Amino acid sequence: MEKTESPVGEQALTPPERGQLHIWQSAGPSVQLCPERVLLSRPVLQAALGEHHGLLLTQGGLVYSFGELLWRDLSVPVSDPVLEVSLLKRKVVRVAAGGFHCGALSDQGNIYMWGENTAGQCGLTESEASNITVSEPCPVPVVDSEVNPPAVVRVVDLAFGREHSLALSAKNELWAWGSGCQLGLVNSTFPVWKPQKVEHLAGRHVLQVACGAYHSLALVRSLTSQNYNTQNPSEKIERGQSPQSFVIERDKLLAADASHYCPLGVELTKVISGETPPRRSPRPRLPRGGKSADSSPCTKLEPHEDTDPLTQVDGSHMSHPLPAWRANKDSALPDEMELQNHVQKNSSLSWDHTKGPGDTDSLSSYTSDDSCVSSTTSTDLLTSSFKEDLQIKSQTNSNNGVVMPYSSSPVCLEKVQLFLVAEKQALQGQKSSSLTNINQKGKAAANGRRSLPGTPTRGRNGSPRRRRPCACIPSSVCQTQAAAPEEAGDGLPFLETEVWSWGRGSEGQLGHGDQLARLQPLCIKSLTGEEVIKVAAGSHHSLALTANCQVYSWGSNMCGQLGHVNSPVTVPQQTKLSDGLQVWDISAGQSHSLLLADGDCVQPVLLYCGQQCEPMSVQRDKSHQGQRVCQRSPNRAESYTVRPTLLPFCMEMGYIGSVCCGGLSCAVLADQNVMGFISAIHELASRERQFFCWMSNTKKLLLKPLRNRESVCPLLGEPCTHLFFSLCESFFRLSVLIGRHSTSLSYFLHDVQGQDVTSLLLMTHTEHFVDIYKEYCSSVGDFQVMGGFQSLHKLLLECLGSKQTVLAQLCVSDQSGSGDVDLVSLLYWPLQQLHQYSRVLLKLAACYDVLTTEYQSLHQGCGQYESLSLSLSKRKKEAETTFLFWKTHPGKTTEILRLPKRRVVCESSNRSLTLQNAGRFSNHWFMLFSDALVHTQGAIPSQSLFSTHHVYPLTCLWVKPVTEDSSGLYAIKITCPEESFTLVASTPQEKNKWLRSLNQAVDQVLGGGGQGSSPGSTAMSRTASYMFTGEGRFKDAQYTGGWLAGHVHGRGTMKWPDGRAYSGNFRKGQEDGFGHCIIPNKLLNKPDIYQGQWKDGKIHGFGKYKYACGEVYEGCFCDGQRHGYGMLQSGKLDKKSSGVFIGQWVHDRKTGYGVYEDITRGEKYMGLWLDDQRHGSAVVVTQYGVYFEGTFRDNKMSGQGLLVSDDNTALHGEFSDDWTVNGKGVLSLANGDCLEGFFNGEWTTGLKVVGTYNKPAIVEPENKERNILQLGKYVVPAGQRWVCVFDECWSRLGCDAAGRGERTTAWENIAVTISTARRHSLDLSRSQNKILESLEFIPQYGDQVTTANYDNIRRYLIKACETPLHPLGWLVETLITVYRMTYVGVGANRRLLRQAVNEVHAFLTHFYCLVRFLFPGLPEDGSVIPDPPASLSQSRQNSAIAEQGGVVVVSCSSLLLPLLLPRLYPPLFTLYCLQEEQEETQYWERILRLNKQPDQSLLSFLGVQEKFWPVWMSILGEKKQIVSSSEDACFVSAIETLQQISTTFTPSDKLLVIQKTFEELTQEVKPMLEGDFMWCMDDLLPLFLYVVLRARIRNLGAEVSLIEDLMDPNVQHGELGLMFTTLKACYIQIRQESTT
Repeated sequence: MEKTESPVGEQALTPPERGQLHIWQSAGPSVQLCPERVLLSRPVLQAALGEHHGLLLTQGGLVYSFGELLWRDLSVPVSDPVLEVSLLKRKVVRVAAGGFHCGALSDQGNIYMWGENTAGQCGLTESEASNITVSEPCPVPVVDSEVNPPAVVRVVDLAFGREHSLALSAKNELWAWGSGCQLGLVNSTFPVWKPQKVEHLAGRHVLQVACGAYHSLALVRSLTSQNYNTQNPSEKIERGQSPQSFVIERDKLLAADASHYCPLGVELTKVISGETPPRRSPRPRLPRGGKSADSSPCTKLEPHEDTDPLTQVDGSHMSHPLPAWRANKDSALPDEMELQNHVQKNSSLSWDHTKGPGDTDSLSSYTSDDSCVSSTTSTDLLTSSFKEDLQIKSQTNSNNGVVMPYSSSPVCLEKVQLFLVAEKQALQGQKSSSLTNINQKGKAAANGRRSLPGTPTRGRNGSPRRRRPCACIPSSVCQTQAAAPEEAGDGLPFLETEVWSWGRGSEGQLGHGDQLARLQPLCIKSLTGEEVIKVAAGSHHSLALTANCQVYSWGSNMCGQLGHVNSPVTVPQQTKLSDGLQVWDISAGQSHSLLLADGDCVQPVLLYCGQQCEPMSVQRDKSHQGQRVCQRSPNRAESYTVRPTLLPFCMEMGYIGSVCCGGLSCAVLADQNVMGFISAIHELASRERQFFCWMSNTKKLLLKPLRNRESVCPLLGEPCTHLFFSLCESFFRLSVLIGRHSTSLSYFLHDVQGQDVTSLLLMTHTEHFVDIYKEYCSSVGDFQVMGGFQSLHKLLLECLGSKQTVLAQLCVSDQSGSGDVDLVSLLYWPLQQLHQYSRVLLKLAACYDVLTTEYQSLHQGCGQYESLSLSLSKRKKEAETTFLFWKTHPGKTTEILRLPKRRVVCESSNRSLTLQNAGRFSNHWFMLFSDALVHTQGAIPSQSLFSTHHVYPLTCLWVKPVTEDSSGLYAIKITCPEESFTLVASTPQEKNKWLRSLNQAVDQVLGGGGQGSSPGSTAMSRTASYMFTGEGRFKDAQYTGGWLAGHVHGRGTMKWPDGRAYSGNFRKGQEDGFGHCIIPNKLLNKPDIYQGQWKDGKIHGFGKYKYACGEVYEGCFCDGQRHGYGMLQSGKLDKKSSGVFIGQWVHDRKTGYGVYEDITRGEKYMGLWLDDQRHGSAVVVTQYGVYFEGTFRDNKMSGQGLLVSDDNTALHGEFSDDWTVNGKGVLSLANGDCLEGFFNGEWTTGLKVVGTYNKPAIVEPENKERNILQLGKYVVPAGQRWVCVFDECWSRLGCDAAGRGERTTAWENIAVTISTARRHSLDLSRSQNKILESLEFIPQYGDQVTTANYDNIRRYLIKACETPLHPLGWLVETLITVYRMTYVGVGANRRLLRQAVNEVHAFLTHFYCLVRFLFPGLPEDGSVIPDPPASLSQSRQNSAIAEQGGVVVVSCSSLLLPLLLPRLYPPLFTLYCLQEEQEETQYWERILRLNKQPDQSLLSFLGVQEKFWPVWMSILGEKKQIVSSSEDACFVSAIETLQQISTTFTPSDKLLVIQKTFEELTQEVKPMLEGDFMWCMDDLLPLFLYVVLRARIRNLGAEVSLIEDLMDPNVQHGELGLMFTTLKACYIQIRQESTT
């Protein structure tokens, strides 16, 4: 239980003002009663009453018992209850009392039960319970065996009857155990010892349960989700259509529905005769004897419930003695025995009862005989069914071994028939509900049930008790409150409910219009849609409380406990309440009902329904009168209340919070008012209930009749009709909110001690209240502005006719006192409730210290509601003023400007404002509305006429006062998106008035408070929508986004009617920055899409353009044209011409160096372009391995060129067209032969030759081949390629050309670019975000680079190249793209190797220029970094550097190659492998052959001296000797190190691997030699050759060539260079090794 701080500083344990229990016997108000107050040391949180006993739950979870404790043979007075000691260690949060048993619920959801267990109602078997009673609380587990593994169910509520028990789980499921049909279980064996789930309610959201003597009630959330925007579900009106009136008589509906259900709860389609299952034999109820469960002053002796005293339920005759009857404790025993003897004499059937193991239930556990009555009242049919049933039962019992002789005695059968005839006549009486009457009315309504069982709609939210386990929740509020619909959120109780009932129905207590029993839960149709919030069950009657404080009752009315004399009593009827009483709590006892209501004052009053107390002499006379034999229900009291009667002593008890009834007792829990706290809470709840009742009446008497009127649309007109429907919708939403709030306050009052005042819905759902009230006020104002109330009043008079007096009850004291109902005041009246909220919250805040959080919350809430009240009052006044304005300026011209949401602020009909430089005879009329400024010309305001008008939305209107000058004009400058003008006021006062009004209106429409903005202070920068109408690029475009002083500025979206759309950044009225544009292409029926940079309204910068034809261009633009670096992908693979171009563009044409891959032809062109044509030096390679280099003109090969085929055949000559030779040339063959002369023809089809064939001499073929195959003569130099890529990078740094720009500007551009990317890129990973954060800081770029800060530059470059958002990172990504586009695929031609290597060197050169521009302290390529000024730490570092090799030399390869080469490595290394393919083949053949030899044999073959031969090898730390047959056992570490050369990328890393290999080799040799050891090449080369052989490096030739081409020139002649030379020598040696 959550402990809540008291508002008046009371102690938590014993506040005398809280939890006061008053208890008395129900005798009605006719005698002077003196309720007894129970004095305990702790406040009582809950009381539960049984037939003759009761339970009390006090603060701290203590449980007390009082009354007749039969299971302990005790009689405890209520003034001195006994403590249940066994529950002290359990934190009890709830107690419940049945007829003769008890239960407690712990905060963990565990059940503890004790008391009578004859019917299994305590959940304990006979072996567990001694003498069919449980004297001490015992745990009763509720286990869900349907899940695997079985799980313990958490219980949140309990309800007990006489012989059954119900539990509500935290999942809003119902569990039952005990005996009888009131369990609702699909079960034929009783008792039910273990709790079982009521499957008929599975999938339904059960909110509350209640138990009568032998029937059960459940409050269930409606399955069909009602829309809270509309009225009750029985009256559905579709939105957007003309409303139709669905008027259904509730009596006909319930009669028709109820007529088609049998006791099982299923629909009957024809008359059938039911067969009842076998019944158990009766047994004594208690060992103590005749304690009656139905004892009351009205009933001295009666048969149990509905059981016929002449027959058993199963049709057999009964001759059982006293235990089958319930006798009053004070009744005369001789009369009882005499009646029993009479019964035995009339019985012709003797039954020797033998009690078996399962025969532990009493007769009261049986389903009464009404459960087998058919849905017809035919006596013959029932008699026939009765006879057949007798035979079946006798056979069944005889099969079980029980001898049951019988004879069809005329006496017995005649009495049965007489009973059935009497029952039929009683059912057909005028004041009773009969099946015949019901069937007669059944044709008027549908026969389908609205709520079907078993549909899984159970919500996830539970009761407030489950969300907040608390021991202080009274039994009167045991229903579950679940989450409200999505518009309200958690904490709001449900109003969409249904009442389900089951069990015995002989008194009509089930409410289905008959007296049949129900074995399964069945929905009471008449209560669906009535917004029931609580149900209560007496012994034989039932109560239901609705949200609008109405009470429905049904069932036994013998003692007047229903509070009315309406008929029939088998269906719910409204209790007759006095005017002004709002009931908010109910409870039912054995033959009486107790209601808690709001009276004339804040303090609640008690209302009583039931018997009146009679003189003792009359009671004694009646106690000796026996009941008639065939009586099936309690006796009717001679004196009882006709309607609920006020109990006068209730005013002395204080503020009652809850009521409780049980047996013949009544109890209330009351609180005393302390510092006004309790009275304030009650006042808030009482006013809210009254308010909801008023709203319900208004909805019922006013809005629904008007809305359902067919003539509403023709009379109001279409616009006003929609506004009226909107008004009704908002009224209904407000009504639902108030209803749920009032219900929540009632629940709050049931448990004031355990509640936190800050949990009031007014505090937790403030935003929801504000939204609903604002919406309602706006809907009423909109309808008023459009003049709808005048037409609505006429419609109201037409609708009501002579019934206009019924509206008088809707008028409140502060409304119009005239005879006619003022609809405007009436519908504005709900707004006054906001002031009441504020006032009551202020009262509550006064009960707390100002430093407490409760005071702060309450005071804040008070201010919010008061502010809302004032704001809505202002809106109301604005609506009234606007209506009067339109009323005084009628006409068609002004009607154009009349809009529902528009409110008038001021206007210039008195010529107080005019246009500057206006003509002498021109008339200008300015009207300022809440949303726009209207300027009319040719206006005559007095006649509401004008020739033209223009509307300026305030969202896009800027107001600026003009400084007064010598001209003396009082001017105001108005700026709009498409024009600007100046207004001139007549006086300074008028100027200030208009300036203030304009600023306030603009501020208000922009979302500000509009509370007196100073002149000129409205936002210059704002976000708004605007439709352009003037000529220009934006004509007819709709813009939504940022503005600055009348110009589009910032992020926004522009949409044109033709489908064009732009979304992105604007600057000073034009697209500028990053944006996304869609341009429709009507011919192709597809749009062009561009995403990238803009400048001054044109595409400018880097972007991606997707053309409708399928082409995609990604690159640079300038003034809307492709200019600079770019890549164009044209067509697709299934088209004739598809290819990819990447290179330089000039004014939308390919010009400069570029690479084009013709995917269709399988060719790749790498060379110069001019105006979209190939022109200049170029190289062409094909997928067949043909290589061409030469010149192009007019898009074809022209002039000198060299063509080389895949087999080394080369043609050097004159070309006139693609692959066409025409002129002198030399054809060189692969074997060295050549053909020199004139060539003519196409290479692929054949050549015509006129020339000389030469056979070279044997000694010079290689020289001639070398001269012929010299490549690279006609190619574009590497330094001239991809200049456009580097130019774009320089541009991004803010430089006009390479090296031309401010270094400071470059660094600022980098910082801005990174910051912008971080702000707009929301999907960055944590590592990416961290890198960008570090790159935002500008490093110390101006300092001289030394060995100390050189590493800082290197680390910065590594980070910059990791993200394409940095200019250098973009450069690296682009260089990789162009490199792969050039040398991947068709470009993987071995003759392109030298160009690829040269291109890498060119990249490094250009890249280093950029780095030196950013870091000017870097020396030139190949220069030495100077040492920093001498210091202790730096001198140590320098000495370390000197020890490692002296000075630090900076080169572009050492600094930048690690950034580029790893990503360029795949295509480059592929070219090396293709170039070295033949040599690699020879090398690998030698490797495989030589590695077949053992280690010692191979060492000997290579000439390694034996002193270097290892003798031992280590395997897993164990030494083993190397023998002659050992393989791969020598120099293992050196071999494994050398193998890592294939895992590295840069030459420097590969050289380090070679160096580590030599070091490992030296480490393995040292132990074999003595003293210092120095290598000589004669010893080292054979040994290293062995390591290379055993390393088996697959492409060693490619590795050697790559290192040789790209290694740093500074290390070529050093130690690393020598080691590399050794590796190269080994490779050559292996390749040239003889194969024999």
